[in-house]
Amino acid sequence: MHCPFCNAVDTKVIDSRLVADGNQVRRRRECLTCSERFTTYEMAELLIPRLVKRDGSREPFNEEKLRAGMSKALEKRPVSMEQIEESVTRIKLRLRATGEREIKSLVLGEEVMHELRELDEIAYIRFASVYRHFKDLNEFREEIERLETTDKH
Repeated sequence: MHCPFCNAVDTKVIDSRLVADGNQVRRRRECLTCSERFTTYEMAELLIPRLVKRDGSREPFNEEKLRAGMSKALEKRPVSMEQIEESVTRIKLRLRATGEREIKSLVLGEEVMHELRELDEIAYIRFASVYRHFKDLNEFREEIERLETTDKH
């Protein structure tokens, strides 16, 4: 691992801990040249299926696009970046667990909605309104009513 401060090759691991439900290793490192410390994250590299879009086109899974979409829905909501990262990790794990080479983008959208619903109901409604293309106030109202009835059970 190269030091991000001085680009030296020699670094040593000071501390290692499991994070993200044991699916990642967080390592504190120290550069042996400049003595700066930094954190790295390590996880198993497993393939995430390609996405088949509504129009039939295919594209590789893009974690940054996923994170950006969730962050936009969660903008100005009381949800930490750590919670968002944990949600992204859970989504990726579930996608890998399908064992498929390709999945419909609708599957990813439903996974995002599931996570947002757990994190923040307002963010869930924001995302759902764009994702499901709500056309009018009645569709908003129906989704909110559906949210309220399922929360009571």
